Amino acid sequence: MTALMTRPTPRALRRTALLAVAGVLLATGCGGGGHSDEAAGRTPRPRASTPAAAPGLPGMPPLLDPHDLYAADRPNALSPVVKDFPSRVYVPNTESDTVSVIDPKTYKVVETIPVGRQPQHVVPSWDLKTLWVNNDLGHSLTPLNPATGKAGKPVDVHDPYNLYFTPDGKYAVVMASMDRQLVFRDPHTMAVKKTVPVSCHGVNHADFSPDGRYFIVSCEFSGELLKVDTAAMKVTGQRKLPFQGAMPQDVKISSDGKTWYIADMMAHGVWVLDGDKFTEPRLMRTGKGAHGLYVSRDSKSMYISNRGEGTISVLDLPSRKLVKKWRLPDGGSPDMGGVSADGKVLWLSGRYDAEVYAIDTGSGRQLARIPVGSGPHGLAVYPQPGRYSLGHTGIFR
Repeated sequence: MTALMTRPTPRALRRTALLAVAGVLLATGCGGGGHSDEAAGRTPRPRASTPAAAPGLPGMPPLLDPHDLYAADRPNALSPVVKDFPSRVYVPNTESDTVSVIDPKTYKVVETIPVGRQPQHVVPSWDLKTLWVNNDLGHSLTPLNPATGKAGKPVDVHDPYNLYFTPDGKYAVVMASMDRQLVFRDPHTMAVKKTVPVSCHGVNHADFSPDGRYFIVSCEFSGELLKVDTAAMKVTGQRKLPFQGAMPQDVKISSDGKTWYIADMMAHGVWVLDGDKFTEPRLMRTGKGAHGLYVSRDSKSMYISNRGEGTISVLDLPSRKLVKKWRLPDGGSPDMGGVSADGKVLWLSGRYDAEVYAIDTGSGRQLARIPVGSGPHGLAVYPQPGRYSLGHTGIFR
């Protein structure tokens, strides 16, 4: 989000002004001779009961696999809504007030779209039909049509640093960082439905629990986390991170739905958290300026961009261990991004270097460095697999 002290961005200068349940199936075994009770003419033995799944948020599409939150995100598993959209990478340039559009086949910018002041993220809508450009200091959202690449009329929205959608598709949630608010809005018109003031500083990123009933929010400027009841639209928990000067960034839940990861650019790693219990997290060091978190198409790996040292750490999700670190050959400042539809390329913005990186997810090899506008930030790879979007640069389930 903000720049490191040695290379501040406009948003960093404002900093001083802001203080699935994994059910276990217990099937009965066969008789000693390998025949079923029914075949042997005996009364069938009662089967061991399977724990009932906790009810999800009403209206939320059920998970395809309660053991894997990202089961709908398999390579090229595109929804009928997006299957005919051209494949593009949309890059918001915070200091140029534009969106660069990259053709991933040629690694070239094919269009530059003027938008509002300080665009921070390009966010897919819950229904997958619209891309919303968050013009933070322009106090507006610019809708992009991913079928045509054309921009629509901006919608007035105050302080839209980031944008999420509740899993039932009922609300958009604007992360109003300067205003210190979570603003629940109509997901289509963006009309305000409820404003939730918060006592922390710099709300910016979030993710939702497997059942959709709560979400966890990072507060960058005060080094805190919030736990929010989705249906009640109410903060139910608040926790200070145990690191002096902590600056939490991206938030992402593991594929099994049990563990939360929160990148921290000043603690230089990710916090590992039990979201249900919301107890004190532990820190896993990854690299200087840890920032963005992205899950592989097979749900087995998480890519962690370390913006301050030009590297990407790879976390093995089943074992919860760091297994690789890829280094950009000419340095760089990898920030936010996403994974290609086929899962073969990780796309990241180079926040300080006016460029975008394409990285081979099999080898970690840099495929391209593409010049874009100044201050590229929350780029969106689109379309991506999934049935619906929870927001940010693309959290799909």
